[in-house]
Amino acid sequence: MALILGIDPGSRITGYGIIKAVGNHQEYVASGCIRTTAKETLAERLDVIFQGVTQIVSEYAPGELAIEKIFMSRSAESALKLGHARGVAMVAAVNKGLPVFEYEARKIKQAVVGSGAASKSQIQHMVMTLLKLTTRPQEDAADALAIAICHVNTQHNLAKMSNSSTAVIGT
Repeated sequence: MALILGIDPGSRITGYGIIKAVGNHQEYVASGCIRTTAKETLAERLDVIFQGVTQIVSEYAPGELAIEKIFMSRSAESALKLGHARGVAMVAAVNKGLPVFEYEARKIKQAVVGSGAASKSQIQHMVMTLLKLTTRPQEDAADALAIAICHVNTQHNLAKMSNSSTAVIGT
């Protein structure tokens, strides 16, 4: 059994989602958002994200962090702010001894919805279905849960491939 923390980084809203993974089975544990305000400086917002991730890791004690890689679709300034948010979330996790795994947005959508071009509402719907949730999670929290699901599926598939090649070599 492993607890996985998924992070959907953002300088205004950073989503988080925690799932319990036992083999290929996944179970919802918690999710939510770390919110900053426009009144705060970038440095203050980054501190809020750092403190928030640190608190989540301390409270839930996940074994691994999965986070979305930067996707450059808007301005360079937006990408830089996103990079800062990712960085402080990763440092908060590493400071607590967690290994960090990164996934591209298209891979996350593909793993959860089956299409790398899935919409936010499709991700929310599939996260609800896969984790058997009764209410729709907020978009950023759903994205974070999707990242955690993607990580579990990826690690499970890598383990299966590793076991298959070991079995073939050993016979």
